[in-house]
Amino acid sequence: MTHILAIDQGTTSTRAILFDARMRPAGIAQREFTQQFPQAGWVEHDAEEIWQTTLTVCREVLASAGLSAGDIAGIGITNQRETTVIWDRESGQPLHRAIVWQDRRTASLCADLKAAGHEAGITAQTGLLLDPYFSGTKVKWLLDQVEGARARAAKGQLLFGTIDSFLIWRLTGGQIHATDATNAARTLLFDIHKGAWSREICNLLDIPMAMLPEVRDCAAPFGETTLFGGAIPILGVAGDQQAATLGQACFTPGMMKATYGTGCFALLNTGDQPVTSQNRLLTTIAYQLDGRPTYALEGSIFIAGAVVQWLRDAMGLIDSAARSGELAEQADPAQDVLIVPAFTGLGAPYWEPDCRGAIFGLTRATGPAEFSRAALESVAFQTRDLWQAMRADWSAEADTVLRVDGGMSASDWTMQSLSDLLGAPVDRPVMQETTALGAAWLAGMQAGVYPGAAEFAATWALDRRFDPGSDDATRDRRYARWKRAVAAAIGV
Repeated sequence: MTHILAIDQGTTSTRAILFDARMRPAGIAQREFTQQFPQAGWVEHDAEEIWQTTLTVCREVLASAGLSAGDIAGIGITNQRETTVIWDRESGQPLHRAIVWQDRRTASLCADLKAAGHEAGITAQTGLLLDPYFSGTKVKWLLDQVEGARARAAKGQLLFGTIDSFLIWRLTGGQIHATDATNAARTLLFDIHKGAWSREICNLLDIPMAMLPEVRDCAAPFGETTLFGGAIPILGVAGDQQAATLGQACFTPGMMKATYGTGCFALLNTGDQPVTSQNRLLTTIAYQLDGRPTYALEGSIFIAGAVVQWLRDAMGLIDSAARSGELAEQADPAQDVLIVPAFTGLGAPYWEPDCRGAIFGLTRATGPAEFSRAALESVAFQTRDLWQAMRADWSAEADTVLRVDGGMSASDWTMQSLSDLLGAPVDRPVMQETTALGAAWLAGMQAGVYPGAAEFAATWALDRRFDPGSDDATRDRRYARWKRAVAAAIGV
C-alpha cells in the first residue's frame, strides 16, 4: 500500500488527490457543484450532490492512476468548515440543503443572543464570537424552521455534522458518526479548553447533544470504506484551514499561514496555550495529535478569490481568473479605486454581518484594469487587517514570514502587492496543494507510511519569496484610505 487518497471537499468543488510514498501528487480529479442562493445573504449546498461528487472524483482519480483499493494505505479528509448538515440516522438522507459557512440567515438570532449577554460566556468556552458564520445557530435554525425536525431530533432520529462528518457517515455505511477536534472547534458548541461539547451552549441553543458526533484526534481511525473495490481505512481528518496549516508545516509557535481560496483564512500557531484575542480574532484548535491540542489565532476573510469570480461571472469584466492579474499590472497608477468586497458581510476583525460591498474612487476612466487591481488589492488590505490584529494579540510574534497557498497565491502580482502592503516577506511553497497534503500527511502518518512532524517539516520547499518594495509612508497612507473606506461601507 503505497498511496494516500486525500478528499478535499471545498466550498465550490470537490477534489480527490492521490499522494505517493514520497508525498508527491500522483493524480487529481475535480468536480464543481451547484451554489444555491435562495434569498439575499443565504447560501446553501445540496449535501447529496456533494456526496455524489465525492464518489465520482475518488473513482476517477483511482482509475486514471491505474490504482485499486489495495494500493491505498488510507484516506485523509479535509473540508469546508462550519457548513452544516442534519441527516436522518437510519436513511442517511439530509433533512434540508446544507447551510454554508457564508450564510447570514441567523444574524438576527446572533444579535439577540448578544443583546441577552451570552457572547462573553460563549467566547470563553469556544474561542469564537457570536456570528452566523459558525454552525451552532445554523443547527438551531434548521431545528426551528424545518417542519417536524425538533420532534425527530428529540427522538434521536437526526444527526448533525459538518461536511467531514457527513462524508464519514456515508463512506462507512452509517457506522461512524465522528468528527475531529478542528472541525468541532468551529461549531460554536465545543469547549476548546475541556475538549468536549458544551452542555451549557447546547441547552442555550436547544440542540440535543445526542445529535453531535464523537470528537477524535486529527490522526485517528475513523472507520473504513468499501465503496472503491476493497476496504480502505479513513485515518486523518482536519478542517481545510487547519489542514493547510499542517501542509505548510507550521508546527512551531509563531509560524503563520494564509490560504487564498473562496475566502482567506490566516492562522498563527500559538502552541499549547490558547491566546484570548483582544482584537476580535478567533481562538481555535490548529490541530490535535495524541490527545494534545495545539492552538492558533485565526482571522477569517469571507471574500478573497470570490471577488475575482464576481468580476468574471457577475460583472463580465474578465473571461478568466488569471486575467485579473494581467489587467492589474496595466491599471492606471493615478487612479486609486478601492473595492470593499463585503458581499456576505465582513469577517475579522470587523464582524459586521449586515455590511455590504462598496466601491470608492471611480472616475470616467475607470475600466476593467482598475477594477481588477482594486479586487486583488482588497484581499491584500484585508490580510493586513488580520496581520495587525495578530501582532497586537501575540507579543511573541515579531518578524513573522507569511506562508501562502491557495489559488490566488499563484499570481505573482497579487503576492507582491500583499508583501508591499504588509511590509513583510511572503513565502510561496513549491507544493501548492497544501490543504490536501495536510490531510494526506495525517492519514499517512497514522498509517505509518509518512514521517512525523519534524521530518515532514524538513520537506517544505520554497518556490519564491516576495519581499516588500514599498516604503512605510506609502503603505501606511494607502492602508489608512482602506480603513476609511471600510468605515464608510459599515456606516451605510
